[in-house]
Amino acid sequence: MDRKEQAVMLHHHGFNCAQSVACAFCNVMGVDPETTFRLAEPLGFGMGTMGTCGAVSAMSLVTGMKLSDGNLDNPKSKKECYKMMQTLIKEFADKNGSIICREIKGVDTGEVKRSCDGCIEDAVALLDKYLLGIDD
Repeated sequence: MDRKEQAVMLHHHGFNCAQSVACAFCNVMGVDPETTFRLAEPLGFGMGTMGTCGAVSAMSLVTGMKLSDGNLDNPKSKKECYKMMQTLIKEFADKNGSIICREIKGVDTGEVKRSCDGCIEDAVALLDKYLLGIDD
């Protein structure tokens, strides 16, 4: 099972979009599944408000865990993390028309741009491509 399939399977088992994406990268982040699940929980359903898509929020968690230097005394990796997020968000928005859950789900327009499973797959594919160098 590849990482996209794993993430979608987690979603079908009751994980929210953020948990599904983040937990598929536990091995990359070096964080156990329970901790990852707990950290990502409030990010689902657009942070509970249909704001920023949970899959997009999870991309930020994974990016930080992969690229941050973790140096509390002299942090130097912010620019690298910000640049990566700009790339990930642009590609996600280009593909899905938005990074806002409410807009992607078409709550106000009735036009659904992408399913949650599709957003999860897109987030995983983007992380694989840009953080791990794995292209579909």
